[in-house]
Amino acid sequence: MSGYCDFAPGHPLHGPYHDTEYGFPQRDESVLFERLLLEINQAGLSWETVLKKRAGFRAAYAGFDVDTVAAFDETDRARLLGDPGIIRNRMKVDAAIHNAQVIQEMRTSHGGFARWLDAHASEEGKPRDKASWVKLFKRTFRFTGGEITGEFLMSLGYLPGAHRPDCPVARKLARS
Repeated sequence: MSGYCDFAPGHPLHGPYHDTEYGFPQRDESVLFERLLLEINQAGLSWETVLKKRAGFRAAYAGFDVDTVAAFDETDRARLLGDPGIIRNRMKVDAAIHNAQVIQEMRTSHGGFARWLDAHASEEGKPRDKASWVKLFKRTFRFTGGEITGEFLMSLGYLPGAHRPDCPVARKLARS
């Protein structure tokens, strides 16, 4: 989404995300879960809509605490589906809860979500391509098609293309 570099800088919502988060590697489980949940909720909507509701998502999903969300029950589902501060879509709500449970399992299988991502970052000695990532995500998570998976991974630096080469953020990332 290198076109993001054209309009995001200076924008009140897109600017801070573009300049300090998009394309930046992350290790913290709650940050990774937040990014996945936000990308899932963006499906069919604009990223600006998601950014406007980000604080609502944070409150509704317990600060993106994986253990808390993994334990959500029918009462929590009903609460989420009635919450105007988030995107109220049953499939997206169910995916968030299911995906939190999957991330919990990754602690045992790989030592956590970040380590699971790292373990799958290459395939046969080469960086994993988008198509291969999408297949893996579809087998592992719910509501993770090509665009969702691609944007999630690009936003974390696992796939290239978050910033144009001439974007100041791309230069900053290259130095780090």
